[in-house]
Amino acid sequence: MTEIPEHLRKRAEEARKKAAASAETPAPEADAPVSEAASKIPAHLLERAKKAREQAGTSEGGGGTTTLTAPAPPASTAVATAGLPLAAGPGGHTQRLLTVVKSGSIQDVKATPQDKVHTWPHLLAVEFVAALLCTAFLLIFSIFVNAPLLSLANTNQTPNPSKAPWYFLGLQELLTMFHPMVAGVTIPGMGIFALILAPYTDRNPSNKPEDRKFAISIFTVFLMFWAVLVIIGSFFRGPGFNFVFPWHDGLFFEL
Repeated sequence: MTEIPEHLRKRAEEARKKAAASAETPAPEADAPVSEAASKIPAHLLERAKKAREQAGTSEGGGGTTTLTAPAPPASTAVATAGLPLAAGPGGHTQRLLTVVKSGSIQDVKATPQDKVHTWPHLLAVEFVAALLCTAFLLIFSIFVNAPLLSLANTNQTPNPSKAPWYFLGLQELLTMFHPMVAGVTIPGMGIFALILAPYTDRNPSNKPEDRKFAISIFTVFLMFWAVLVIIGSFFRGPGFNFVFPWHDGLFFEL
């Protein structure tokens, strides 16, 4: 239920008291006109009502003049009616409740700028142009620079040391430290599973590096771990895949 403001309630009580006081005032004589201060009726309206009563009360007809006097309304009713505003409601209440409506549009207008674009054509077009540039660079580079290929392989002679390509040297390095089941399945599987869970573990939507400390830390640890293994397998493994120092025993690394 809507609460009535205090100032409206006070105004209604004052109007009721005025109405009760006007009703208790002794009625004047029937022929005495109601004063302008008591009735709160403008003077020109009182004058017009007086003329109308005189014209209605005196009528001429036949051989004589007949004077008709209209019955005057009770003075108490006239005073009580004059004491109340014309727009008074039941019981003399003059207040009206209005619904407070906040200013604004009915529809929710979302003007928040979006920092996202569609994958096509914005992202894929840039990636396609980058792929074309890389392909053109590799083609031109391969025309002028020969690949560092070795002689034909001898099936009767195994090179020593026998190393995997550089991108597999980290895994080959793990095989020298752990059991093949641990080095070839367990550790790589745990790394891949951790990378799969990384987007679900870190739900930070920010694209700023300073806000993605957890994701950057995980990637840095993984990158440094694999980079160290590749460097050791490339430059610190000699004949028999033994640990050597390249500045003492030479460099045993070939692409």
